[in-house]
Amino acid sequence: MTKILLSLHVLAAIVAVGPVTVAASMFPPAVRQAAPAGVGTAALLHRICRVYAKVGLTVPLLGFATAAAMGVLGSGWLVISIALTAAAAGILIAFVLPRQEELLGQLRDEQGVDRRSTARLAMFTGVFNLLWATVTVLMIVRPGSTTGA
Repeated sequence: MTKILLSLHVLAAIVAVGPVTVAASMFPPAVRQAAPAGVGTAALLHRICRVYAKVGLTVPLLGFATAAAMGVLGSGWLVISIALTAAAAGILIAFVLPRQEELLGQLRDEQGVDRRSTARLAMFTGVFNLLWATVTVLMIVRPGSTTGA
């Protein structure tokens, strides 16, 4: 059962988190390049971020189930990974998605988009991506692991 849970956890991470990280990274340049009437690409990227963020909820759920099955819920690397995952989710919910919506609103209202706004969004997106990359490395390396890898 552990192998099935771990496989589902990894697949969910690839399928759900991957598109969010890519689409969120592509959003600021898409907004900068969008003509006031051409918001289609930016709107699509925002929708990908929103939808896959919801699908991404399966990743920590499957992760908890996998960790419980493996008996590693109290491991330091896992606790740190959980904290970093929560931080990444918080940044996505509190900073990335709302700022994307705000910039889309400005484009739809044919207002100019401030370059500093897109730069701030790119910064939050970068932090989000860096947190996920760190979690990925922790999941692979697992300090103190007995796998010998």
